[in-house]
Amino acid sequence: MASTRTILVFQHDAGLHTLETTVTAIFPFNDLEESNRLLFKDACEEHHVIVTEHTIFHPQGGGQPSDTGVLKGPSGAFAVTAVRTDANGQVLHLGLFEGPPSAFKEGDTVLQAIDVEKRLLYSRLHTAGHVLGASVRHLLEKEIENFDELKASHFPDSAACEFQGSIEGKWKDSIQQKLDGYIAAKMPVQIEWWDEEDFRSRGLERLIPDRSLVPAGEKSRVVNIVGAEVYPCGGTHVDSTDLCGPVTVKKISRKQGNSRVSYGVQ
Repeated sequence: MASTRTILVFQHDAGLHTLETTVTAIFPFNDLEESNRLLFKDACEEHHVIVTEHTIFHPQGGGQPSDTGVLKGPSGAFAVTAVRTDANGQVLHLGLFEGPPSAFKEGDTVLQAIDVEKRLLYSRLHTAGHVLGASVRHLLEKEIENFDELKASHFPDSAACEFQGSIEGKWKDSIQQKLDGYIAAKMPVQIEWWDEEDFRSRGLERLIPDRSLVPAGEKSRVVNIVGAEVYPCGGTHVDSTDLCGPVTVKKISRKQGNSRVSYGVQ
């Protein structure tokens, strides 16, 4: 498989729901390298993988589910059911042909179309997770010993943010109030590209990504919730905090010195 990285159009324009691009590779699922087959848990031998020069499909990662949708070719269609990124930075679109696989070939121009309803839901959940993280940090950073933000899931049925330190249940209402305030404030959610000096000049050295995660010569993509917090992030987002809709803090659980705050959007 060629190792040219897929151009991630969604990282620059998440509002683009269709895109014409070129097919660079097509593989029956069983012909993939084992490391790439392992990226897809529910695939079978009927599935194929298509690689394109550009993509508006968000691959699963960073706590966000992958987009689904369709690739429409000159004489057929391909239903995209899962999307992942391989070790070379290629985006692998897994799915099923709606007709013979021979209807698609390398070099074809195809129209990508994502499931817009899912994209909006995932974007609302992802932004809401960052707003929750910012709410907890601003409220508890100096109250909880060894506090830090760890990781998050923005999946619809398991959305939660995890923190280092023990957050007691008594904080739930205060976190909800802080979160409600940030949502109501309609804070702009801006996508920006920073180098290491941009982080340092703002006193955010703790957020500088591992060098191995940023291609040489490129800047890090960050999501700036203006007035609240900045997060290095490759996901999709709504344009302002109020567009998350009502966000509910569901539960705070604790395990081995860490805390998990689950949430949902309406």
